[in-house]
Amino acid sequence: MDRDDQLKLYGVVAARLKVAHARVRALQVPDDVRVAMTRKLLVITAAAKHDVVGAEQRLERFMRDLDEGRFTDPGTQ
Repeated sequence: MDRDDQLKLYGVVAARLKVAHARVRALQVPDDVRVAMTRKLLVITAAAKHDVVGAEQRLERFMRDLDEGRFTDPGTQ
């Protein structure tokens, strides 16, 4: 991946992370579930600094789970 493509992907991932955070904030779930989901997003954000492609894949899985109503159970982490 050349530098321009990588910069574009960083922009896409950053925009999607912003949307994901907003969606998690808007969920009607217990606070411990919201905190666990926010932590997952923070891990994905940190990973993007070192591996934007891998972070994009993790974010895609996270968003799919969110779309399908599969929320993180803090007791299973």
